[in-house]
This record gives sequence, C-alpha cells and structure tokens, in this order.
Amino acid sequence: METCRAKINYLYNSGFAVETENYLLIFDYYKDSTDKGNKCISNAAVGEEDLKIQKKIIVFSSHSHFDHFNPIILKWRQIRPDIHYILSSDINIDKKDRDTYINMLSVYEDLHIDNLYVKAFSSNDIGISFLVKVDNITIFHSGDLNWWHWWDENEEFNSKMEKSFKSEIEKIKSNFIDIAFFPVDSRLKEYYFIGGEYFIKEINPRLFIPMHFREDFNITKKFKEKIETANTKILNIAKRGEQILY
Repeated sequence: METCRAKINYLYNSGFAVETENYLLIFDYYKDSTDKGNKCISNAAVGEEDLKIQKKIIVFSSHSHFDHFNPIILKWRQIRPDIHYILSSDINIDKKDRDTYINMLSVYEDLHIDNLYVKAFSSNDIGISFLVKVDNITIFHSGDLNWWHWWDENEEFNSKMEKSFKSEIEKIKSNFIDIAFFPVDSRLKEYYFIGGEYFIKEINPRLFIPMHFREDFNITKKFKEKIETANTKILNIAKRGEQILY
C-alpha cells in the first residue's frame, strides 16, 4: 500500500475487493469459486488467507438478488470473528444470526464503524447503493442503481426508470467520488452506456469501474472507447481477479 491508496480486484459481476491502508472491503460477493487455482482474491474468490489479513474487514451487499448476495459471506465469521457486514435491509438474515457485527441499512441511513463512514442511497431496482468514506478515499458502489432502459419494455416503464435514476444522481452529485463502481450491462443492448455516461457527466469520479457484466469483458472495452472524458479514468476489465491500483 506504499505506492497506491487502494488495490482493487474484480471478482465477478458486481463483486469487488478493495484494500486500503487499514481496511479490506468486499462488495456484492457472488461467485464463490475460481476459474483456476486456489481460492484467493487474486483468483477472484475470497479464500481463508485473505480473511486473515491484518486489517479490518467490512463486507457489503447492496440487495438480495442472488448475483449480489451470497450467504456464504456469513460463514467467513468462523475464520474472522470480528468481520463487519453492511447489508441492505431487504436481505433476509435469520434473527439468530444477527449481532452487533451485522448492520442492516435502509435508504438514506448512514453508519460509522470505527474510521469508516457509509451512507445508503437508493436504487431504482431493489435495495440500496453505497457511498463509503475510508482512509481518505470516497467510494461509490451503485448496486442496481442504473438508467435501466430496456429495449423490450414500454415507454412508460423506461421513462419511470430514467426519472428515478436521474433523481437519485441529483442527491449523490454533491459528493466528490474517487472510485465509482457502476453497471455497464450488455443486456440493455444499444442503451448499455447511457447510465454510465450520465453518471460520469454529472459526478466526474476520478476512476470509473464498470460492473454487472459478468464475463462479457468486451462491453467494458466498448464503453471506454465510446465515452471520452478528460477528468475520469475509465477502466476496461479483461479477466476475473484483475487488479487495479488507485
């Protein structure tokens, strides 16, 4: 961590590991297996040795959809009892499993855990998005907040999605953001880029990292080539486990 402020690894879909000076943050962990090799963050799945890191660990899940929340994360406490969870309130956690280390957040609630601050913003799908401030870095993870313009939906639905998305961006834009994780989803076909383009235009994060594309790595390359910006670095991701230094 001497030469960078954060080390970021792409795990899968909307899942990322972010290591800062004092913290390891895990966002929207989903696929608990590797394409090759042992389980470790550099191979895109959290392994036992990762959980033994001499830093505080915070695990985030933005909503209950299976590709954003994997219950396996709760078993990590067997290895790391002091791990903290920040979960959207729509996620069903059995009361017997809840304790002071599991924090359920609803829209616009905020929370301090030691020197980490998180505020929940809304999603126009389900759950929440996260604004996280830690070690002098501000991170935004969009969850399923996006300009969802579906080619096979009616005009009324798409108009509603646009309005709710832009309304939420208006609430977020007063925050300076270092690192943004945001959906770039090829299922939207020719509209895959409009949410990310609007987000960059309105918020100007220093680093924009596409997500919600599973293994369609080419869509991140297409997005980077399409969106020209002087102030925001846009990442194209080529493989699971890929590391980005910030």
